[in-house]
Amino acid sequence: MRSFGIPRAAIVLAATSLSALASPASAQLLSHKDLTASIAMTVAQTAIETCKANGYAVSVTVVGRNGEVILQVRGDNTGPHTFENSFRKAYTARTFRIPSGELVDRLKADPTLGLIHLTNVIANRGALPIKVGDETIGAAGASGAPGGEKDEACIKAGLDKVADQLK
Repeated sequence: MRSFGIPRAAIVLAATSLSALASPASAQLLSHKDLTASIAMTVAQTAIETCKANGYAVSVTVVGRNGEVILQVRGDNTGPHTFENSFRKAYTARTFRIPSGELVDRLKADPTLGLIHLTNVIANRGALPIKVGDETIGAAGASGAPGGEKDEACIKAGLDKVADQLK
């Protein structure tokens, strides 16, 4: 390193001072909880088994805090659309931090919301957000039962199964 006649100690002091100014003293990293693959598998398996016990074949998707797919399972004897539909329901529940069916109610109340035109958003019942306290860390959605309320009930069973781990 060329010093151009400036004492090395002065250069080091200047560099140290500049780096101290670049990062504020109060800067902190974000701290949050994320879903594990194990929890996602338990939710999906329980939802599929619950629906199957009631005579419904469903596909299930579990998404993480950023709407990314953690686990997606196309259930036995399900239509091809259920795979995508379960994802879109889960993505919607995660995005808005509400059961996907609440978007249906919001759109009925105000059809001009325009939310339905967002990529991967769908106004169908069948998904629930996954929360730790008030923080939404993901969502799970099902598709294939005859009615979104039945899909949602299967997802609720899956979430109830892991409730003790979501603390």
